[in-house]
Amino acid sequence: MSPAARNAWFRTLGQLALVLAIGLAIGLLLGRPWPALTVAALAVVAWHYWKLRGVLLRLTARQRLEPPTGEGVWNELDRLLHRSQAEMRARKRRLLAMLRAYRAAAAALPDAIVVVDRNTQRVLWFNEAATPLLGLHYPRHQDASLVAALQPLPLAQWLAAGRNAEPLTDVASPADPGMRLNLRLIPYSEELWLLVARDVTRTMRLEHMRRDFVANVSHELRTPLTVVHGYLEMLDPAEIPEWAPMLAEMQRQSQRMNQLVEDLLALSRLEARDQLPEEPVAMAPMLATLRREAEALSQGRHRVSVEDAAGVDLLGSTKELHSAFSNLVSNAIRYTPAGGEVAIRFARDPDGGASLAVRDSGYGIPATHLPRITERFYRVSNSRSRESGGTGLGLAIVKHVLGLHHASLDIASEVGKGSTFACRFGPGRLLPRDPTPETPALP
Repeated sequence: MSPAARNAWFRTLGQLALVLAIGLAIGLLLGRPWPALTVAALAVVAWHYWKLRGVLLRLTARQRLEPPTGEGVWNELDRLLHRSQAEMRARKRRLLAMLRAYRAAAAALPDAIVVVDRNTQRVLWFNEAATPLLGLHYPRHQDASLVAALQPLPLAQWLAAGRNAEPLTDVASPADPGMRLNLRLIPYSEELWLLVARDVTRTMRLEHMRRDFVANVSHELRTPLTVVHGYLEMLDPAEIPEWAPMLAEMQRQSQRMNQLVEDLLALSRLEARDQLPEEPVAMAPMLATLRREAEALSQGRHRVSVEDAAGVDLLGSTKELHSAFSNLVSNAIRYTPAGGEVAIRFARDPDGGASLAVRDSGYGIPATHLPRITERFYRVSNSRSRESGGTGLGLAIVKHVLGLHHASLDIASEVGKGSTFACRFGPGRLLPRDPTPETPALP
């Protein structure tokens, strides 16, 4: 208890004792002490009830009343209540100011922000950008079903994934079909989700322009490169021995440029497609072909092993999967020193899927490079890549092929100990293996 409150309490007790003493003295003078003392006590109780009524009125009043002056316990209580109310009003003003600031910040964002109830999947709040981007209008879509409000976007299964929902990229806006959006679902509490929609129309337009440019340039380069390579092959180094090293280098660089153009065209074709034709992919002949290609590229310089432990086939495009697997195998051969080991293993995963892993005992990749290793033209070592004849597009092609198969590429590597590239396919991509006893290898 504060000193002021303690002093007010003792002062009030003193006043109470003084009133009772005066009543008792008057009763003794009149010869009736107990009735006089009773009247004095009742007067004290009535006074306290009157003060209590005043406190209740002050608590329920909507206007701001200054506390009465005085030094009793009731006056001290009035001052404490007035101070508490003032502090509460100050906190409320601060909270309102913060809320207005947050609302203004959310309104200023160029992205659409929608707060969604996790259990009912209903719209609780959205900012101003949600109107032009998603077509949400207040109050028509307040407390409306998000799936119904954002028709025709396929959001039912996406919302059902919850925390595991992958971002939706390049989808048409419900408000404007010509606008392209990226949607992301962010769970930020047990009951609420945050839907963030970003306008990527300009980005996607530039991306399409880039793809068209790369495809057109690559296509136009193919013919002159073919001509140059053809003339180089017609030149006989034996006729002019001193030109032999130059011709060999020119042929090597011509072949490398031709491979680069082919990889660019392949990557452009993959980026332009939303899906691939699906067919049963026989993995036994696929693994046999990978072994043959690895041994041909190795020329006996590496130990090559192939293990087929899955006992299943895959659903997808045989041509594109062979391209992806072949890229991984050729990379393993190129970046593994002579005498090293390259192991190809097709096995089941604990989640019910299957993975094809290519493990090598090569140089390894530093951890800082792993997040960017699948970017086009990204190189861990420029000199080593050029010496091995790599184009810098192999892993980008692998990533796009797996993405079209709803699969993923896991990379584990340690410098000096080698790397493992694993193509992981979900259970929905597995097929029972064809029991044909002998299946020829892929051509």
